[in-house]
Formats: sequence, structure tokens, C-alpha cells
Amino acid sequence: MSLNLTDVTLTYPDGDSRLTALDHVSLDVPKGTLTAVIGPSGSGKSSLLAVAATLITPDSGTVTVDGTTTAGLTRAELTDLRRHKIGIVFQQPNLLPSLTAAEQLQVIAHLDGRSPTRARGRAMELLDAVGLAAQANRRPHQLSGGQRQRVNIARALMNDPTVLLVDEPTSALDHERGAAVIDLITRLTHQQATATVLVTHDRTLLTAVEQVAEVDDGRLRLPAPAR
Repeated sequence: MSLNLTDVTLTYPDGDSRLTALDHVSLDVPKGTLTAVIGPSGSGKSSLLAVAATLITPDSGTVTVDGTTTAGLTRAELTDLRRHKIGIVFQQPNLLPSLTAAEQLQVIAHLDGRSPTRARGRAMELLDAVGLAAQANRRPHQLSGGQRQRVNIARALMNDPTVLLVDEPTSALDHERGAAVIDLITRLTHQQATATVLVTHDRTLLTAVEQVAEVDDGRLRLPAPAR
């Protein structure tokens, strides 16, 4: 398993008591597969993604990323794990306005100390994979909303992560562009062999995922596979 959550519980302070965000949640996501996480607002979807991304440490339970259990790791070790093993696609692309599409990706490799030539080659490879090779030298204001989201996805794959976490990538897109983005994430999951978790509110887009996990009041339920 590339991503494994076992009996994870997460609580937050709530006045004199604590609010349970995740209640004994377990989830296995094998590499090369896509798991969609659905549920109403406030159900625990974002908390689950944050725990899987090692951005929040749960009260109890274990998180294992590509064979590495995160319990006991230092902050620096967790940062290193995220940098090399986890790709995160945020809801909003948050692209740097002064950089071209290719440069958005290259700066990630630069932070990791990769050579500029190697970084440029990997950036162009990923932009081609998301259908944007011809727009490599365009800046964000020259791209459509769907194209900016594609750059966002490509950027998350720049360091060849084993785990890809995607937060509501279609929230600002119409249905047709949203469906295209989900199709892209599904294809890249298989091509790049990532263990992908996709948080989404749109059930109509979940025709090609291997697993659907529904979160409600912090509890996770796994219905029959979507296909």
C-alpha cells in the first residue's frame, strides 16, 4: 500500500471539550489507484486530507506513506517526506503571476536542488502529459481556469510523488471542464502509479475511480467500488 491510514482519530479544542473531526478512520489506497472522498461540508474530508498529507498529526492511529510510518518523525523529517513522497493539489491553483507555466514547475525542482536542464525536461514532460506543452511559456493570466488547474496538477507531480492528494479541483470549474480535470487525474494516477486521494463534492464525476469513501461526522464508510 502506498498510503495507509489505520484507526486514525483527530480532535480539535471546542470550548471546554473537544470536537471529533475523524473517528477511528482506516483507509488503504494502493499505488496506481484513485480513491474519491465525498461527504457534506464539515464532515471531516479536509481533516482526512490534512492528516494524509502529514500536515496535521492525529491524536491516535497511524499514517504510513510508501512504507514509512509518520509517527515519531521530526518536523524536518515530515517536511522531507512531503517533498519527496507527497504531491498536493490545492483547491485554488495559487500560481505565481510572474512565472510561466513551465517555470511554475521548475521552481519546485529548484527547491529540491535539481539541475535546471533536468528540471526543464521534467516540466515539459508533465506539461505535455496534461495537454499544455504548447502553453509552456504562458503566464497564469494567459491561461483559462481549467488550464491553470492543469498546471496545478502537473506541479504536484514534479517531484515524482508516490501519493497524490487532490482537494476539490473542480470547485471553480463548470461541469464539462470539471469532468475533463477528473479524467486527467484518473489517467495520471494510472500512468504515474500514484496512490491518489481526491476530495470532491460532485458525485456525478466519479465514474472511473476504484474506490469511493464517504465521510460523515468524522466516520468513514466504504461502499461497493464505483465500477
